[in-house]
Amino acid sequence: MLAGKKITVGITGGIAVFKAAQLVSNLKAAGAELHVVMTRAAQEFVRPLTFQVLSGNPVRTDLFEGAYGAVQHIEIAQWSDLVVVVPATANILGKVAGGIADDLLSTIIMAATCPVLFCPAMNVDMYQNPVVQRNLAGLRGLGYHFVEPGVGRLACGTEGRGRLADLETITREIVSLLAPNRDLKGLTVMVTAGPTAEPIDPVRYLTNRSSGKMGFAVAEAAVRRGAKVILISGPTALKPPAGVEFTGVETAAEMCEAVLERFPAVDVVIKSAAVADYRPARAAAQKIKKNTDSMSIELVKNPDILAELGRRKEGQVLVGFAAETSNLEKNALQKVAGKNLDLLVANDVTQPGAGFGTDTNIAKLVYPDGSIVPLPLMDKLALAHRILDEALALREGKK
Repeated sequence: MLAGKKITVGITGGIAVFKAAQLVSNLKAAGAELHVVMTRAAQEFVRPLTFQVLSGNPVRTDLFEGAYGAVQHIEIAQWSDLVVVVPATANILGKVAGGIADDLLSTIIMAATCPVLFCPAMNVDMYQNPVVQRNLAGLRGLGYHFVEPGVGRLACGTEGRGRLADLETITREIVSLLAPNRDLKGLTVMVTAGPTAEPIDPVRYLTNRSSGKMGFAVAEAAVRRGAKVILISGPTALKPPAGVEFTGVETAAEMCEAVLERFPAVDVVIKSAAVADYRPARAAAQKIKKNTDSMSIELVKNPDILAELGRRKEGQVLVGFAAETSNLEKNALQKVAGKNLDLLVANDVTQPGAGFGTDTNIAKLVYPDGSIVPLPLMDKLALAHRILDEALALREGKK
């Protein structure tokens, strides 16, 4: 995943240094070449030997260390494909925002022409301090990248935003910044994902088996390739990929409103959500009691979001999904024509490896001209990239 990529990891003095050790180990396992630079404060938490073993290289700590011969802050800055600062304390953020370069790490950052990624971690009150927020805003405006800190219990015992982001989130952002293929840069991609939940009463609802994994994979792939990504999802257990604009909804009506509001400003729509076709005509205000042996629920049709997008589109590439259990190709061709789609991704959910909740899929790409391209079993992220390949080709007039 990161084979041959040259990453300088800057470690500053916060309790999350311990998590940085695991990140370095993970990056090394992914094939990255690593140099670790530690500030003096970072060494109060973890000794350099730990990171030397994990990275496979000597740890740099001193701006005036003479053992390396060359002007080491320039050498490291020019060597790096990416500089990651984890944890990024209020101190290092303030230094860089103020143009101060008084130690090895800050001079490397000043000399770097590659992307620089900050992963802030600090006490919630420090993070919310107006000076820190001003520095964050200023650095973003200058083109520095960030992984937002998480919310939860902090080392100091307080609750709030300030804990280091999950290592998985940081790794995804690193991969995104180092991805060689940024062919979606400048495009806005809207992705829908997950099921919808149509309330029967305050306790019960109608839904389906969609996990949201396919849509979240498309959103992640699009972010990696440089797109601005809008992800609109029904209820799932998944965490939105770093870097997307996320809107959570529950019902089909809520999804319809969110999608139509954003549709005029997007270039590509990948509509993988499994939207309920029907909803209860009336949702009970209180929990329905089981007072009778049987019960009937009147259902009314939900808006057909995909068909509405097909009617409204003006140059956007529109990609739909179809989960079928029989007559896959016949139903898919009818859907492509009936909803004015540019591409339909169809799958038979009865096939092993292609059902809801799996990490893989088996799909067929169905086009308006009647052509059908069958794809083999592949993981959903790989399929997501293939779908984006096709969408880009359609946009560029190659299909």
